[in-house]
Amino acid sequence: MTTVTTSASRGQHSGNLPAEVTSFVGRRQEVAEVRHLLSVSREVTLTGMGGVGKTRLALRVGHEVRRAFRDGVWLVELAALENPGMLARAVAEALEIRDRSAAPPLQVLADHLRDKQTLVILDNCEHLVGACAVLADTLLRAAPELRILATSRHVLGISGEHAVPVAPLPLPEGNGAWPLESLTQADAVQLFTERARAVLPSFAVTDDNRDVVTGIIRRLDGLPLGIELATVRLRALSAEQLLARLDDRFRLLTGGSRAVLPRHQTLRALIDWSHALCSEEERLLWHRASVFAGSLDLEGAETVCSGTGIDREDVLDLVIGLVDKSVLIREDHPGGVRYRMLETLRQYGRERLWEGGEEARLRQRHRAYYRDLAGRAHAELFGPEQVAWFNRLHLEHANLRSALDGWFATPADAPTGLSMATDLLFHWITSYYLGEGRAWLERGLAAVSSPDDVRGRALWAGGWLAVIQADLPAATAMLEECRRIGARLDDEALLGYAELFSGMVAMFQERPQDAIGCYERALEHHRRTGDPVGLASSLIRLSLARSYLGESDAAIAAAEQALQVCDAHGEGWHKAYTMMALGVEVWRQGDLPRAAELERQSLAFNQSLGDLLGVGITIEALAWIAATQGLHERAAKLLGVLESVWSLVGAPLSGYGHLAGYHEECQARTREALGEAAFATAVRRGARLPYEEAVAYALAEDKPGGPEPKEAPEPKGEQAQLTRREREIAQLVAQGMTNKEIAASLVIAQRTAEGHIEHILTKLGFNSRSQIAVWVGEQARADGDAPA
Repeated sequence: MTTVTTSASRGQHSGNLPAEVTSFVGRRQEVAEVRHLLSVSREVTLTGMGGVGKTRLALRVGHEVRRAFRDGVWLVELAALENPGMLARAVAEALEIRDRSAAPPLQVLADHLRDKQTLVILDNCEHLVGACAVLADTLLRAAPELRILATSRHVLGISGEHAVPVAPLPLPEGNGAWPLESLTQADAVQLFTERARAVLPSFAVTDDNRDVVTGIIRRLDGLPLGIELATVRLRALSAEQLLARLDDRFRLLTGGSRAVLPRHQTLRALIDWSHALCSEEERLLWHRASVFAGSLDLEGAETVCSGTGIDREDVLDLVIGLVDKSVLIREDHPGGVRYRMLETLRQYGRERLWEGGEEARLRQRHRAYYRDLAGRAHAELFGPEQVAWFNRLHLEHANLRSALDGWFATPADAPTGLSMATDLLFHWITSYYLGEGRAWLERGLAAVSSPDDVRGRALWAGGWLAVIQADLPAATAMLEECRRIGARLDDEALLGYAELFSGMVAMFQERPQDAIGCYERALEHHRRTGDPVGLASSLIRLSLARSYLGESDAAIAAAEQALQVCDAHGEGWHKAYTMMALGVEVWRQGDLPRAAELERQSLAFNQSLGDLLGVGITIEALAWIAATQGLHERAAKLLGVLESVWSLVGAPLSGYGHLAGYHEECQARTREALGEAAFATAVRRGARLPYEEAVAYALAEDKPGGPEPKEAPEPKGEQAQLTRREREIAQLVAQGMTNKEIAASLVIAQRTAEGHIEHILTKLGFNSRSQIAVWVGEQARADGDAPA
């Protein structure tokens, strides 16, 4: 089975649902219906036209049912994905799966979800409906506790699918027939009122304006997106003026008839109106910004969208104008402000761009910009801007993917795409995209056969990714070809990286002397080119290899040289790995306080970057140090933490397998010191810690008397024996069911269910339902299965 990693350990997943920025209005009946269907059906599809509110309804349902899904509710946004072949990778990315295997992405997903109780929301499936149908059917067959909630303009058409048509919000009937209090409770009126108050805080529906408000809502046909777009106009218009202009616009669609408009015409007319209210330059920016996937920042807008009608210095004011008109949505991120466009508005802009004959040119500018961005990131990643670049590339991933698709679409452009994919190497490694990165490189290598430096760079980059995935035959073949190209071109850089990663293959195969030879030759090449990345990487690996052979002085010398290289460039990530390597050798020499400090510094940086592999290796070293210090309970708890961390990474000591002997020695020493029962208890306590608390515990100083991590109490001996019915109810409690829901599920009285839960708490020595949930998860792991 494929080994994968996720963002949280088992039983602690919460999902990735975004916070609701604006209030959710109405839809009580639809929410209840979808919730019910998810309890009896494994796949539910919300269908309806654009702008009707399918996504908001799905997110609301997701928020309301989170407690029922032990392993979380996960949103997969597909609007920005254009290539059906990337669907499985996009889903894995959304589920925060860090896959380091060479398995097909769909198989990785199936293996990951196989024992998970999860709800996956596939949002905006209509342009990928065939691929979504295959993916949903495959995953549902593989994962018996998986539920899928899809939104699409079309059904997926798979077996067992329940389609729920999402209609516009119901319209107030009649003129003046509703009491004002009842009118203001209607869903469409509530939505209009709340969005209007965002523009005019004092707005209210009164007897004086009730007919105007209901008239507006009728003209908009109850479409939520239409209502939200129209209320923006209240910044400049009165409600009466808004209604008059809606009447004028919609009569053009029906030859003057005041009959109810077809809803797709209603939305189109409203967007047309929003478009008409923009200045000519704002309209141009709207069209051109539609080539971005996901979101964009100001620099991207200035570079891609300026020229021929838009001066670069005017882009900021035009962006502000489109934000004011709700065409662009502002989003704040740690790296700065970004802008997002609703998918319906993006599709409208793309259509206008094509009609104006600009689409091909703007797509070319888009992919050229991201080719340049990847090159800049590659050039600046070894330095003080490193973390900022890692974060920025993560936010730009949808655009990077779109640009690569564009470059590889034309054979003549494939070398550019291959070079771009190579420049993104550290992006593939440090985030969720390792498998995707290797796929892009292999696609480019299949298209680019010329034995030049572009192919050579891609070969060593692909070789490194293959080593990480433990695909040694593929890695060896790529590195040998890279070496041949490097020799033919007399290219020191290609030869240096071929040697570096060949050394990693040798260490993987337990050939340390061969590895050292590779690393020494790599250093010679990188010194001649002056490449700090190659120098630091080679020195780190050389230090570890020397340490493995007991060559302490040489190991420390290599690590200290690596630190000098990193410090000279203000680099943090390679420095963190250098401190890890140096800490291992300092520990072997017996300087335990210094070793612990080195590992803590390395751990803190890797944690800030989100590098789980680096986190795991440094916690390993801290566990070994604790055991050597005689802090056996701490060492055992850290070994428990590692069970969770390595399950996240996908494999213990991934890429550093030669250190496994230290882990085994630490485990044996700690078990002997504590005794089997106390050792198992301490390990279990460490494994129970939520990820953030686990890292905080590892970062604490290695000395007795520190605060212990919080944990659920242990079951009390024979009292942990539950009846079959009690175990069944405990599993339902773990799923987040209320007493009333448990009673309805088992067809028993609610008081009977409450009595069973009291007995469970007494037998287990617990005082809360959350402790029951933790216990159920522990029992499932012990049994090698998940609760039903």
